[in-house]
Amino acid sequence: MLTALDGVYGDRKDAIVVAGRTASYEELLGAARAVAADVAGAKAFAVTATASLETVAAVVGGLLAGVPFVPLPPDAGPAEREHILRDSGAEVVEVDFARRSSGSSASSGAGAGAGAGPEDPALVLYTSGTTGAPKGVVLTGAALAADLDALAEAWQWSAEDTLVHGLPLFHVHGLVLGVLGALRTGSRLVHTGRPTPEAYAAAGGSLYFGVPTVWSRMAGAPQAAAALSGARLLVSGSAALPAPVFRDLERLTGLRPVERYGMTETLITVSGRAGGEVRPGTVGTPLPGIRTRIAAEPGAEIGELQLTGPTLFAGYLGRPEATAAAYTEDGWFRTGDIAAVDAEDGVHRIVGRASIDMIKSGGYRIGAGEIENALLDHPNVSEAAVVGVPDADLGQRIVAFVVAEGVTGAELSDFVAAHLSVHKRPREVRFVPAVPRNAMGKPQKKLLLTGEFGPQAG
Repeated sequence: MLTALDGVYGDRKDAIVVAGRTASYEELLGAARAVAADVAGAKAFAVTATASLETVAAVVGGLLAGVPFVPLPPDAGPAEREHILRDSGAEVVEVDFARRSSGSSASSGAGAGAGAGPEDPALVLYTSGTTGAPKGVVLTGAALAADLDALAEAWQWSAEDTLVHGLPLFHVHGLVLGVLGALRTGSRLVHTGRPTPEAYAAAGGSLYFGVPTVWSRMAGAPQAAAALSGARLLVSGSAALPAPVFRDLERLTGLRPVERYGMTETLITVSGRAGGEVRPGTVGTPLPGIRTRIAAEPGAEIGELQLTGPTLFAGYLGRPEATAAAYTEDGWFRTGDIAAVDAEDGVHRIVGRASIDMIKSGGYRIGAGEIENALLDHPNVSEAAVVGVPDADLGQRIVAFVVAEGVTGAELSDFVAAHLSVHKRPREVRFVPAVPRNAMGKPQKKLLLTGEFGPQAG
């Protein structure tokens, strides 16, 4: 699976750079074989997934040994950490990258990937739902390979690229795409440690990964953004990229960012294409092998996105009922995301999560995402999050939380009505100092609704 480690692309001394530390493929393979020797025969193993060469060696070592790797978020609290270890049965392993192994005690001296079969569990990533403790998502080697090959085709990703990112190594974006993707395609990997504009600018990459928060900060640093003008492709994911940030990046770099869509359970399933038409607010078309459909009410343009294909997970670890509930009766995965598909070219647009971003107000079904984008088009608004709250008359009324200066709530409501439709205007605007977000930049709207961020009506 890890083509670069099979010697296909030689052994560049700086093939992998993580937070300033450099390694060749040979050094990585030696360290990974040592990990494989340590974990051989274990049910699963866990490593605190810092941005480090140790984490890279750990995930490769797991693949060599055929033992599922469970990355622990570095910022996980004691309760979350204890739950992940107990639920997965994983043993915590300390990795010393300087340690080397010939491979004789790991995988019988075989090359990369020899220890794990394609249908065997390769990773167990923990993801939080709307209720309950995080669930372990089991991903097989076959699913990982299918997804990375599809993305390599969609993004024209090859060994000629230098991939740059600074994303966490305990999520699909940073770990699967950002590490395993580089090792499968043979592209040089530069992980910047922290995803700052200055670090991205100095990396000299041809392919850059980021989440909206990263790209927003890049757009706010014109000189750093201009340094990316020599790149081939900018990729954004994990949350919707605001249209103003898209336009700023295009103006500063000459590149139109490609957005993609995926989940931990499905990996990346829909994406824009390198060299193809890219429009702000859209995530492209299904990758090869992926089929999608919209489960919408009669007459509705938006509905739940459902899909099927070779990149789907093997199930929630130890939770057959939850796994079954994630699928429709005819076998399509329920994403829980609300989407629309252009009838002419099949381009997908993600509106939001069904649980909080589908607003039913006055008989209309309204996606929070399009209202947020409209608000972000106002020059005085820097952040926006929209929710529906119970309303005796409307069923739900649209409430917007915004970070803005020099504008009133009434003015913003009128601005949305003029740009979209009158029934999509916020009935209430609350000004907040910041929109709370998780490590991947996704807004945490439920925290806003608790009022702990001190919203003020406007």
